[in-house]
Amino acid sequence: MRLWHQDLLTFLPRAQILGQHRECCALRGMGWGKKHSTVDYVFTHSAKRLVDFHQLVLREMECRGYKPAQQWYCPEYRGKNSIPWPSFLASENYLSSEALIYPEHDDAYREECLENLRQKGVEIFP
Repeated sequence: MRLWHQDLLTFLPRAQILGQHRECCALRGMGWGKKHSTVDYVFTHSAKRLVDFHQLVLREMECRGYKPAQQWYCPEYRGKNSIPWPSFLASENYLSSEALIYPEHDDAYREECLENLRQKGVEIFP
């Protein structure tokens, strides 16, 4: 389980961008709040951040010709088996247009993600 650094999303290979979508869906759904060392920081923030991060993933998927289920564009949606988040979630505001969605996704995390990709045999040059 990993959320890739948001600056790398447009460079991720097919398997990683589709995996990122599945990860976001799982975290928004029944995985919300379930401990996992790689993504625990997600739960220290509002769910709004996860929804916004997922929106970046969904837009990248669309750019590549994928057609994600439209329900995922609704901020309250959490999957078929989860109760929706409250509607006030959509109106939460926490960042400027230039800020990182997750402050944990700093330069060191970006480099960690690039190294993780290299170990998988994926070399990208963002």
